[in-house]
Order: sequence, then C-alpha cells, then structure tokens
Amino acid sequence: MSTFPPCPECKSIYVYESENQLACPECGHEWVPASANDDELTAIDANGNIIKSGDTVVTIKDLPVKGAPRPIRGGTKVKNIRITNGDHNIDCKIDGYGAMALKSEFVKKVN
Repeated sequence: MSTFPPCPECKSIYVYESENQLACPECGHEWVPASANDDELTAIDANGNIIKSGDTVVTIKDLPVKGAPRPIRGGTKVKNIRITNGDHNIDCKIDGYGAMALKSEFVKKVN
C-alpha cells in the first residue's frame, strides 16, 4: 500500500507520485502534496511551475469566453491572481472582460 493521502477529488487510494506532485489514476486529478497541508493554496501552470495567489501570469493560447464577442488573446498578462479550489482554479480580473475564472494549465508564470 502507498503512504500517500487519498485523492481529494474522488477519495481513491491508488495515488502515485509524478515528479513533484501526486496524481490519481482514476479521476486524473493532480496536486502538490504540500498544498494539502498548508493554509495557502497553490496551482501548477502549463510549464509545471508552482503559482500562488498574488502572482502574475500570461495566457499561453487564445481562450474563448462564453458571451464575449472575442476570445482572450494568447499572451495576455494577468496580474494579482487568486488561487481557489475547483476546476477553474484562478480568479482574476482582465481588462476588457472583468472578473474571470481560468484554468491553471492555460497560463504560465511570469518571473
């Protein structure tokens, strides 16, 4: 048996380690093990970097927005993000669009 905690999404016990994060083979959920113990939430960007609340990120491709006449262009800089729980784990404000929820796999951290 593994000594890893169960998956926070589906509670599966078949969790395995993949590089610097844990992964669930049943639901596909991936998370950083330290984030389960810390009060501060973290997420993983498209390049595998850890992003935290307050960071600045850039979109890596055009992202369609439901109800908007145009997508969010790739390369759009988003400042002062907030990490949340859920599928769309980044809350932010984007000029011209307002409040948005983004998925961390479609952004990269700006150094």
